[in-house]
Order: sequence, then structure tokens, then C-alpha cells
Amino acid sequence: MGVELVALHWIYLLFIVLIIGFMVARKDTSLICIAGIFLLAAVATHSLSAAVSGVFNSFIYAITELLPTILVISIIVAMSKVLSATGINDVMVSPFVRFIRTPAWAYWTIGILMMIISWFFWPSPAVALMGAVLLPAAVRVGLPALGAAMAMNLFGHGIALSGDFIIQGAPKLTADAAGLPVGDVIAASVPLVFVMGVVTTVTAFSLLRRDMKRGRLASGEAEMAATVDSTLEKTSHFLTGQTKKWLALLIPILFALDVIAMFDLRLQGGEATALVGGTAIFILILISVLAHRQESFAEVTHYFIEGFQFGFKVFGPVIPIAAFFYLGDAGFVKIIGDYLPQASQGIVNDLGVALAHAVPLNNEVGAVTLTIVGAITGLDGSGFSGISLAGSVAHLFSVAIGGGAATLTALGQIAAIWVGGGTLVPWALIPAAAICGVDPFELARRNLIPVAVGLVVTTVVAMFLI
Repeated sequence: MGVELVALHWIYLLFIVLIIGFMVARKDTSLICIAGIFLLAAVATHSLSAAVSGVFNSFIYAITELLPTILVISIIVAMSKVLSATGINDVMVSPFVRFIRTPAWAYWTIGILMMIISWFFWPSPAVALMGAVLLPAAVRVGLPALGAAMAMNLFGHGIALSGDFIIQGAPKLTADAAGLPVGDVIAASVPLVFVMGVVTTVTAFSLLRRDMKRGRLASGEAEMAATVDSTLEKTSHFLTGQTKKWLALLIPILFALDVIAMFDLRLQGGEATALVGGTAIFILILISVLAHRQESFAEVTHYFIEGFQFGFKVFGPVIPIAAFFYLGDAGFVKIIGDYLPQASQGIVNDLGVALAHAVPLNNEVGAVTLTIVGAITGLDGSGFSGISLAGSVAHLFSVAIGGGAATLTALGQIAAIWVGGGTLVPWALIPAAAICGVDPFELARRNLIPVAVGLVVTTVVAMFLI
């Protein structure tokens, strides 16, 4: 039995096409999303004032939904600021320097540590940490700075960010857009993240080693490495070397206990995020009190301000886009009102049912389409601003196919973040490129073949998992 499609459905579909088109053209989509919200509200309510209010209310709804994610990322960045300022991050990573004896060991050590740290701290703080401590050691043993930047990007902004198993910012956005529990998307993403990560990093290393043997990449850029330590500005503090060692040991233990508690207490989504965020707050306060003593009251506030500035800077472009895509599901009724047809299951659900009756879709077409949509949404260089679209399209296709919603959602999320989260789009590569002293466009060019190969293989695997 078909579903009744009204003007609201076609307007929503039109703006999805427009958003994709603007992303391909590398144009910001916030204005398009706001126009889409306004038009949907105006057509639904036939009221100018209601349409204007609808735009504002959609922002409130999106911020309410995203606030836990924004908050935990801001807090973790704030914590990373105090770790950098006191030099504790140097102590945390220094034991791993001994493993860096060859270019190969340097590549894999930097990459794996970047991935682990990014799971808890997110990639941006991890880049500074890796660059300050491990980059000089890696360059000394012959790994080109470009190779170190590739490892940071592929393991941090690629593997860690595309899965985001601990902080769960990415799966929260895609799961909400697809109307799925966060745990389902995370579970479905595990095999895909693993395949994508292994294929991409091994391909990248093979090409890197080949070009090093052929002399296409210079190594031993010691002059650049010698200046890396100055890229992180340290502030005065009262911590002794022994105290920093104890704190460097305590911090990973606390986060390891968080992970154990997540499994033991079966915490997922917001509960898991709250545990990680609360731990980060207490770590920040503890280190601030020990490091700054009587100045700790002001310093704690200072670190929180820096963290929140980062959080809202990253998620500022996401809010209008998420606000639009929330209208595709339950958000429509909560934001605008009950104006859809009586039998409607939400705009995206209705379009999916209609598509199922109009086009004979299958697993293969669905997987390829989600990879393409995810990659296109990543072209804006954010990686996060478009994954709500990937979730909505995954929901639409899963309804048409008759299943596989979580796998399709995870696939779109992976494609979007690998392309736009900091591995292919040059302007998203600047942090890693800057800390390593390499050209971001050259770094994007080096990452292109490994990421493309990884996406093809991951898409094929997803076809069998749907």
C-alpha cells in the first residue's frame, strides 16, 4: 500500500538535493537549511509568524538534541588544554618514544597512539600531543614529516573519528537522523570501521614505503622537528616531575575504569557520554588545583572557556543543518506541529515507502548510494555537518530495501567523516599539516588513493552485511 505524498514531502526532498548540490560546489549549506525550515513551516502552517518562529524553534530543538555531545567535547578539549599547559601530556606519551626505532615503527606507533588518544580526547587535541612529543622522534629515525601527518590523519581523523566509540558524537548525529538507537549504529559500524581502517592504513604505508625507497620523499627533516616542541605554549605551574608522572598514570587508569564501567553497567549513548565527561571534569579540576593552587579558581574557568569556544566553533555550522534534518522524523511534530497526513510516519519514512514502490532497490544500490552521499556530505570539510543527511538517506533507503538501516547509517557516517573529517579535504587537514610542517594539499593528495581504496572495499563488505 502506498503512502500519500504532499507538498511538504517534495519540499523536503528538493532541499536535500539542493544541500547535496551546494556541498559538491563547496558552498556552505546553513542558509539553504534555514530556507528549507522556513518554507516547510510556512507551507505547513500558512502563517508567516509561525514560519519565522519555526526556524528559531528548530534551532532550539537541534541544540537540545546536540547539547550533550557539544558539552562533552568542550569539556574534553578543556581537559586537554590543562594537560598541554602543565606538560602532563608529554609524560603520558614519552614511554612510547622508545618504540620508535625505524620509519615503520614510527608510522604505526604514531598512528595507533593517535587512534587511542582520539577515542577519548578527539583528534584535534591528539594532533597537538602527537606533534609535540612523537614527531621529533619519528623524523630522527627517518620517517618523513608527511608520513607522520598521514598517520595522524588516517588513524585519528579517519578510524577514531569515523567510529567515535567512546564520546559517541558522530553516531549520535547519524542515529538521530536515522531514527535508530546509538548502540545499533555503533555495533553496525565496528566491522566497517575495522575494514576501512586496515585497508586504508596498510595501503597508505605501502605507498609511503615505496616512495621512500624510490627517493620521492625526503626524510630526516630535523630542523623542522626541532621547532615542534615550541608549538605548544606551556604556562607556569607548581607540578614536580614526580607529580606529573603520577598524574600521567592516573588519567589513563581513570578512563580505563570508565570503559570497564560502560561494559559492566551496559552504559550507552548519553549515559556513557556523561561518565566520560564527568571524569574529564574531575581530572581538569584536580590538575588545575595541583598545578595552579591559589590561582586555580580562575584557571579552571579559563580552561572551560577555551573548551566551550572550541565546541561551539566546531558545532556552530552543524546546528542549522541538524535542525533541518530533524524535521524529517519526529522533530517535525515537535518543532512545527501535527501537519503531516494522518497516516504519515514522518517525512523520511514516507519517502522511503514511496521509493520502495517506485524503484526496485537492492543491497548493492543502497550501499553504493550511501557511500557516495556520505562522501559528498564530507566535501564541506567538516565531516560532521553532513552526517545527519547520511543518516536520513540511510533511513529512507532501509525502508525501501526492507532492512539494513544500522549498516547503511554506519556506512554513510564512515564515508562522510573519512572524506571531510580531516583526511581528504585540504582545509580540514590544516591542524595536522601545520603541526608537521607540510603542505595540506600535498597531504590530501597522498591520502586520496588509500582512502578511495578503503571506501571501495568497505562498501563491498557493507553489501554483504545489510
